[in-house]
Amino acid sequence: MNTVVVVGGGITGLSTMFYLERLKKDYNIDLKLILVEKEAYLGGKIHSVKENDFIMETGADSIVARNENVMPFVKELNLEDDMVYNETGISYIYSENTLHPIPADTVFGIPTSVESLFNSTLVSTKGKIIALKDFITKNKGFTKDTSLALFLESFLGKELVEKQISPVLSGVYSGKLNELTMASTLPYLLDYKNKYGSIIKGFEVNKKQFQATGNKKFISFKGGLSTIVNRLEEVLTETEIRKGVTTTNVSRVGNGYEISFSNQEKLKADYIVLAAPHDIAQAVLNSAELNSDFNKFKNSSLISIYLGFEIPDNQLPADGTGFIVSENGNLYCDACTWTSRKWKHTSKKQNLLVRMFYKSSNPAYEKIKNNSKEEFIQVALSDIKKSLGIQGEPQIVEVTNWKDLMPNYHLEHNQAVQSLNEKLSAAFPNVYLAGASYYGVGIGACIGNGKNTADKIMKALHNCSE
Repeated sequence: MNTVVVVGGGITGLSTMFYLERLKKDYNIDLKLILVEKEAYLGGKIHSVKENDFIMETGADSIVARNENVMPFVKELNLEDDMVYNETGISYIYSENTLHPIPADTVFGIPTSVESLFNSTLVSTKGKIIALKDFITKNKGFTKDTSLALFLESFLGKELVEKQISPVLSGVYSGKLNELTMASTLPYLLDYKNKYGSIIKGFEVNKKQFQATGNKKFISFKGGLSTIVNRLEEVLTETEIRKGVTTTNVSRVGNGYEISFSNQEKLKADYIVLAAPHDIAQAVLNSAELNSDFNKFKNSSLISIYLGFEIPDNQLPADGTGFIVSENGNLYCDACTWTSRKWKHTSKKQNLLVRMFYKSSNPAYEKIKNNSKEEFIQVALSDIKKSLGIQGEPQIVEVTNWKDLMPNYHLEHNQAVQSLNEKLSAAFPNVYLAGASYYGVGIGACIGNGKNTADKIMKALHNCSE
């Protein structure tokens, strides 16, 4: 009997096991499955906290509905009746101490029409006219390895990118646009430019795929996002799940592996999936041959602060769901989600629940990163007062510090992944890297990565049996 051990009980590790169990049953394979998680609970960055009629997510707060991996997975878990969609409304950019609506008919702040471009209150008339060069300028050599900033600014102009597009994309990908490639973020940008002659035209032609469900682009669950994690734990009946166990080392023993843990236990395994952050994978493999590639991966930090008030959330702007902060604002935060407005299920009494985000990519982060919890709360309350004019003592507070745990893709990311996998397959055959450190930061991407990893293991098993 072959043994597969998955290290990491986040959504990637759980979905890997889900698909392995299904393939095991479909092909009637004698396979032992073990999942190991260092925390006392599963889910990784998916974790719902319930307090005083509020539901708060310490990590991800939703799943992108249009991702091809998401709805089939939700259906397979029979969670359709538990799903909730985001409330629709305008998102804002806080620029020059004022809330500006992100124009309708934009995708990641990128206009999908000339009308959308000229409706922006963020960009000057001159900046809008400069952006029109997108329709007449040809791509003469940019590739998918080009930085997002260079590509977008070359065709849409610096002002539109800096004031409207960059705040949105930097928020999504936790990095600066000049450090992110199209390949690791939006590879179809190049396709749009080459096929339609214009980025704007490309989004106009293809905008239905971005707006397939109207503005209801995100899903969660009535009891919080942990619902999907709890269901996975229920249905993984063929998997031995060990929680509260830290993996310390992976070493080759004959044709297989021995995995060591902090509680002095050891496991034998034929196949291993390291569905954990890259620095953990690097530490447990402890291979000088792989270190140069592992060292190319970068993490950033994020502090999330929830504030729940005994104030009706109708005191917020009537049509809004939150804002992103541009570089010229007077706030410390990078973004603010009006959670009780965007997700009705998170506030039973429809009292105000907001979530503030503070990212290490922001120069202001250095001033506050060592704050105490009370000091963080005061910074968040000050930001709320400046941006929304709301004052009052919060009823509940939830502070989460993801220190050096947010994958930060950069210009060499894809090459580093490819190089690392080539060396890994030679030095550690049948050991697989999985998760957001390598293959996409969204939950949908992690589910797809889990499925692909399960398929790779089954293919390897098939090849070994021939």
